[in-house]
Amino acid sequence: MHSSAIFLIEFGAIILGLGLLGRLAGRLQFSPIPLYLLAGLAFGKGGLLPLGASEEFVAIGAEIGVILLLLMLGLEYTASDLVSNLKTQYPAGLVDMALNALPGAALALLLGWGPVAAVVLAGVTWISSSGVIAKVLGDLGRLGNRETPVILSILVLEDLAMAVYLPIITALLAGVSLAAGSVTLAIALGVAGFVLFVAVRYGRVISRFVSSDDPEKLLLVVLGLTLLVAGLAQQLQVSAAVGAFLVGIALSGEVAEGAHNLLAPLRDLFAAVFFVFFGLHTDPQSIPPVIVPALALAVVTALTKIATGYWAARRAGISPKGRWRAGGTLVARGEFSIVIAGLAVTAGIEPDLGPLATAYVLVLVVLGPLTARYTEPVALRLTGRRAASADARPAHGTSPAAEALEPVDDAAADR
Repeated sequence: MHSSAIFLIEFGAIILGLGLLGRLAGRLQFSPIPLYLLAGLAFGKGGLLPLGASEEFVAIGAEIGVILLLLMLGLEYTASDLVSNLKTQYPAGLVDMALNALPGAALALLLGWGPVAAVVLAGVTWISSSGVIAKVLGDLGRLGNRETPVILSILVLEDLAMAVYLPIITALLAGVSLAAGSVTLAIALGVAGFVLFVAVRYGRVISRFVSSDDPEKLLLVVLGLTLLVAGLAQQLQVSAAVGAFLVGIALSGEVAEGAHNLLAPLRDLFAAVFFVFFGLHTDPQSIPPVIVPALALAVVTALTKIATGYWAARRAGISPKGRWRAGGTLVARGEFSIVIAGLAVTAGIEPDLGPLATAYVLVLVVLGPLTARYTEPVALRLTGRRAASADARPAHGTSPAAEALEPVDDAAADR
């Protein structure tokens, strides 16, 4: 009875603290993720007040948090949207992977962490935070801008890539053989392809089966189905998160909208618990030794994300202002980076990887909303100065690069 009381006190204090931190983040108008990570650092090993009785329950809650994050992400897209984006925007996805995954892999190899850690850190630096970016777009009133579909297409391609990447990284962390890893990847691709096919052809039938006018029944069916599929996926050595993502894709229309509204509070609760759990397993004293490489990596990959968004928006015919906005908006990293790093921390492949990922995400989740807001005016001011200095010199021809960066006067092109 005494241990039960301590558990209730500890867990209640955690939830109350998360609520107050979320309220503080709302007033400061930035993502609460860094505050949740800091809370985990404070209550974890080496922190101010280590937890005891509630740590096991927090671990289970964290796993549910990852599943709900991916389910809600899948609910945002239909299977036809994913197929369409894959056909038209795959070059942007390849550029995104090359520019943003390679710096993480290179740093891991330079630090002598080995190839498995390099693949993990590549994923950490590659994937932007869909949650943070969606909130920033809403807060800045840019949901109707012309560059927003380009941003969303890149995020969708990253989510699709995760359906392949997570099974690979899970197999590598488990230390399975090449043959076993190939089987795992084949199963993952087969399951993903099958679910996409069923969602495209029979999505309405599935949605009709799940649909219910009673919110309680809809919540229970969708949540139960998601946890069941996630568990089966994990049993097949495919990521549980990928299974949840595919369930979200399979649901569409009013069912997806209703499930999204019902599950949003649960997602926010358990996602917050997940970020705290990650912080709990990171010793605060282990962060200072890796802060310099984390900051360097954050600066480099912020610039590469800006370049990715600029290139993708330019390819889509967006004006220079929209190109810079697209690039600045993509900078934030968050939930996916922590999910990937959390797999590595659990596997115990490199003790410094967790602290570095924590510091890296803390920097970029704070920097991301700032780059989304200020990349465009700063870039246009700098390029405007360059254009002015070029006009002051004798003209010997026009530079194609200068023409590409030259602002346009058509205000309608920015929307």
